Amino acid sequence: MRIGILTGGGDCPGLNAVIRAIVRKALKDYDYEVVGILEGWRGILEKKTMKLDRFSVSGILNKGGTIIKTSRTNPLKIDNGINKIIGNMENMNIDALIAIGGE
Repeated sequence: MRIGILTGGGDCPGLNAVIRAIVRKALKDYDYEVVGILEGWRGILEKKTMKLDRFSVSGILNKGGTIIKTSRTNPLKIDNGINKIIGNMENMNIDALIAIGGE
């Protein structure tokens, strides 16, 4: 299984901790592949990703914001936005999406 993670809305404390926890659990307990969707909902609309593994999330707990960046893009306000996201998830072989934060 391949999981995508994105952060939406503004930066806030704790986003990196959530990203790290998801990645560590997915890799250790389930052997899932995890990709970060860069710049939130805009990133999945534009197919911007980065691989998330134990090395990429090491040492991020004390960093502010989010290592995968965010945006205030709202897919519900974009013509056919949800269908574009579903199509891009299929094209990128993403089986599940975890959205963290607002919007």
